[in-house]
Amino acid sequence: MFLNAINLIKSVVFTMKKFLLLLSCCALFYSCTQEPPRVLVFSKTKGFRHESIKAGKEALVKLGSEKGFGVDTTESADVFTEENLKKYRAVIFLSTTGDVLNQAQQNEFMRFIQAGGGYVGIHAAADTEYDWFWYGKLVGAYFKSHPQIQEAKFKKVKAFGEDHLPDEWIRTDELYNYNKISSEITVLYNLDESSYQGGENGENHPIAWYHDFDGGRSFYTGMGHTNESFSDSLFLDHLYQGIKYANGDKKPDFSKARAKHVPEENRFTKTVFGNNFDEPTEMTILPDGRIIFIERKGAIKMYDPKTDSINLINTFNVWTKFEDGMLGITTDPDFAKNNWVYIFYSHPEKSANILSRFVFDGKKVDQASEIQMLEVVTQRETCCHTGGSLTFGPDGNLFISTGDNTSPFESDGFSPADERPNRAPFDAQGSSSNTNDLRGKILRITPQPDGSYTIPQGNLFPKGEDKTRPEIYVMGNRNPYRISVDKKTGFLYWGEVGPDAGNDGPERGPRGYDEVNQAQKAGYFGWPLFVGGNYAYAKYDFEKKTVGNRHDPVKPINTSPNNTGKTELPPVSAPFIWYPYDASPDFPLMKTGGRNAMAGPVYYAEDYKGKPGAYPDYFDGKLIIYDWMRNWIHLVTMNEKGEIMDIEPFIPNMPFNNISDMAFGPDGKLYTLEYGTQWFKQNTDARLSRIDFNGGNRPPQVVVQSSKISGALPVEGIVSAKGTVDPDGDALSFEMELNGQVIKSTTPEFPFAFDKAGIYRPKITAVDSKGAKTAGEVTIIAGNEPPVIEIEVRGNTARYLPGGSAEYKVIVTDKEDGSTADGKIPAERVKISVDYHAQGFDMTAIAQGHQRAELPGKLAIAESDCKSCHLIDQKSAGPSYRDVAKRYAKDVRAVEVLSDKVLNGGSGNWGEVAMAAHPQLKKDQVVQMVEYILSLAKEDKVKTLPLAGKIAYAAVPPPGPAATSAYVLTVTCEDAGANGMPSLSTTRQFVFKAPVLTGVEAELTGGARKLNAGNYQVVENIKNNATATFANVDLTGVNTLSFIIAEMGNMKGGTIEVWLDSPEGTKLGTVNFATAPKIEIQAGVYMRPAGIGFKSVTGLHNVVLVFKNNSAGEDNLFLFSQMTLGSN
Repeated sequence: MFLNAINLIKSVVFTMKKFLLLLSCCALFYSCTQEPPRVLVFSKTKGFRHESIKAGKEALVKLGSEKGFGVDTTESADVFTEENLKKYRAVIFLSTTGDVLNQAQQNEFMRFIQAGGGYVGIHAAADTEYDWFWYGKLVGAYFKSHPQIQEAKFKKVKAFGEDHLPDEWIRTDELYNYNKISSEITVLYNLDESSYQGGENGENHPIAWYHDFDGGRSFYTGMGHTNESFSDSLFLDHLYQGIKYANGDKKPDFSKARAKHVPEENRFTKTVFGNNFDEPTEMTILPDGRIIFIERKGAIKMYDPKTDSINLINTFNVWTKFEDGMLGITTDPDFAKNNWVYIFYSHPEKSANILSRFVFDGKKVDQASEIQMLEVVTQRETCCHTGGSLTFGPDGNLFISTGDNTSPFESDGFSPADERPNRAPFDAQGSSSNTNDLRGKILRITPQPDGSYTIPQGNLFPKGEDKTRPEIYVMGNRNPYRISVDKKTGFLYWGEVGPDAGNDGPERGPRGYDEVNQAQKAGYFGWPLFVGGNYAYAKYDFEKKTVGNRHDPVKPINTSPNNTGKTELPPVSAPFIWYPYDASPDFPLMKTGGRNAMAGPVYYAEDYKGKPGAYPDYFDGKLIIYDWMRNWIHLVTMNEKGEIMDIEPFIPNMPFNNISDMAFGPDGKLYTLEYGTQWFKQNTDARLSRIDFNGGNRPPQVVVQSSKISGALPVEGIVSAKGTVDPDGDALSFEMELNGQVIKSTTPEFPFAFDKAGIYRPKITAVDSKGAKTAGEVTIIAGNEPPVIEIEVRGNTARYLPGGSAEYKVIVTDKEDGSTADGKIPAERVKISVDYHAQGFDMTAIAQGHQRAELPGKLAIAESDCKSCHLIDQKSAGPSYRDVAKRYAKDVRAVEVLSDKVLNGGSGNWGEVAMAAHPQLKKDQVVQMVEYILSLAKEDKVKTLPLAGKIAYAAVPPPGPAATSAYVLTVTCEDAGANGMPSLSTTRQFVFKAPVLTGVEAELTGGARKLNAGNYQVVENIKNNATATFANVDLTGVNTLSFIIAEMGNMKGGTIEVWLDSPEGTKLGTVNFATAPKIEIQAGVYMRPAGIGFKSVTGLHNVVLVFKNNSAGEDNLFLFSQMTLGSN
């Protein structure tokens, strides 16, 4: 009995201890009545992958177990859905790198934070999502660089959580420097840069911080590079306090998320209304949906949706030299009642651009109704920059943009501020920064019923102020080509086309930047004294070529003799978005290349309630910006203060050709006007289009292909829609239409057999379960077999060897035409070229550069009656196509003129035989036929090599060829056609890859592993006796091998043994890096090149590298970068 009592007491005590332990766990993190919080650890990498990720995941799981919160780990971005994220209090980005989330996943994560979720970023989480503006604000900074791993002093700035950490913390880690450090973060620890080498952020160098952001909570620590960090009790406590903060006290509530779900890109389609315009500049959309647009050389055209047609309605007489002409157009806010249209144009006689008001009579602009309202005096001695955009604000004020009217060509791409006598056209200080001049400005006036105007309150200078023009709202502009006003806030936006300097000048000043700017009030925006992020130019003496002081953005001074206005200018207003030719460190999403920034409209869904097909409320309050040259469109999300919260791509995969204007119509749909590819010319790809949104059931995305698209009779094969998908997951059925017959099937494949010559177009329609359908077709030419090309190569058939050569021989055979071997196919019919691509290549682009594309018009001609009067190279009843192409080669209106001639007929150009009219043809079909004919003029310019010859490879100076470089041998042959069918072309290419083999191509042993470090692929974790094997390397002609390694931190160095076929095979040599040059390529990272020579071998072999340093123990030797083949 006594023993039983004792056991009972022990049992009770034990149970009580368990209960008290449970209570203590509850107290640590959550109420006992609540479900334990969970966090998601996300460790996907697209760049450098940290070895410590594995240790980090294990440590976080253990920490969660000890502290009472659940932990899930993942490398998959597919879990970023609302349904999954609602299970978590916080998401931990564990040393993620690169672009790890797509746009939809980004949107879901943003909504999670706005719903009250938390974010924890560890170490390389700041080296993630550079293109995502919102993410950078969430983290609080972006990674910039780091020195080698070393010990440093971490100084506490603020106590945090339970505060168990020391005020001065000495620890070893990889110490990040940061860009774009937010002023909103609360810093917990700073790095003491005096305690280590390589710091770049100065006295206030944050390394750990937190802040409330966009409805949620964000904690970031730059610590955590090493495995040892995740067994350090102080670091784990540091992490725990951050996780506790990020978790908050309740689950996220997605009803509080402000961002709407991003619509899928495939919900948007482009409908083209017309093309082949001559420099379209700006458009205005009438209340009834008609669209009036202007062309620079004087034409006004109108699209009528009722007839789905575009017609010329006016031709203005304007000055068109340089960039002048028809510049801008808009309608009055009360157009439905007064029919007033405003046009900004270059006067044909006097040197001025004129703003005039006209009456639109329902069919055309009544030119007799013109009232000239405003004159902007210009110089016409030299080019450039007209601006010219017009738009109304919500209060009835009219905004007019004007360019600086200054030559950019004699200032080396920097500030055109030439103060020498008689150089006013080269000095933008006399226009843009002149308070008494209307050029280089955005003007704001209030039009009056009688055609005059008044000055609204709030312009930059009041009426009557000495040496100023009261019309000026914004000054300091270079070329504000497209402007926009937010109809709710009244904020003005514009794209500023910037100067051309590709690099900063150490004396002259900054490189060129384009800008998208915002003016919430009147202001001075700096040109030509400042550019980009208010980067200052230096005062430059163009006569003496000497450099003075940089301009001061707080107190800018204009002392130019060409300045007729004030000397002291207003302080420079803050910029909004800016980007150079190269990748922008501030706005990476803007891409690279030529630039021409434009500002589009701000959308509000409430303006289009009840309009079918109107854009959804996802776009509410977003500014649309676009770039004429780079052909992207982005959405800018702002807060109530107009500050940027996010920038995201919009329809990034939809092709455009230099958008010159865009606007929302009365139907809530986006309309675009495209200038076209070539400058100052009529372009067939100049288009007026509408971007439609489908918010309901989406039709199938059909893909149609054929197993054979041409051949001698009989032609047999399968037409297939395999690969067709339904975006909504609906079941699909298929039907094929061919020669008037329709065959239905539940499968996407249809056999065919043609025994008569002809051009066949089987069309497959995919139908979803809701009845939505999409069709696609393929063209099959029966009766002509395309040529077959064979390429023989002697020498190294895989890679080019700088300074060496390879021999080639080309044989072409054609079933109907014969072959080059028997002489029936003449050598001149075979086009052969060799291209060197120093930084990589696009096979499609290379092919298109050496052959005439099979334009749709070629087949249209083959099916028409054209061949009864015209041949390609010979005169018949009419001229040859090639003669037509040569005559019209330089005529910018050729497509329009010849298309009209084909449709309507006519005579007199080529003799007495008249061309018959072809009313049965469609205009777009005729345009394609004419484009094909005109393409024949270009053939004679293509250079060709002989059927057999030698390719000589140029020597490549240090640091040697790029791993992506290549020589490409391209052979194209067009046959003569057969059985009445058009000629067919075949292209074949032979690629000689770079002689560079990177670690990504090797099979590794001994723990060595491949590392994708952004643009570089290297081998890391190399220890003694680890190996890298490159399989099947063509060593023909090779007698040298060069290697590049990198050393950093505590790496021990070593040698590389090079073996042929296997470590038991022939040893080619040992590479010793001890005496190799040591080149610092980044702080604390050193590149070392070295190589070996050997007796040449031939054929394919494995090349085995054995990494050696017998005294290194388990330490790493170095990073392996690449091996380069060579010949002496």
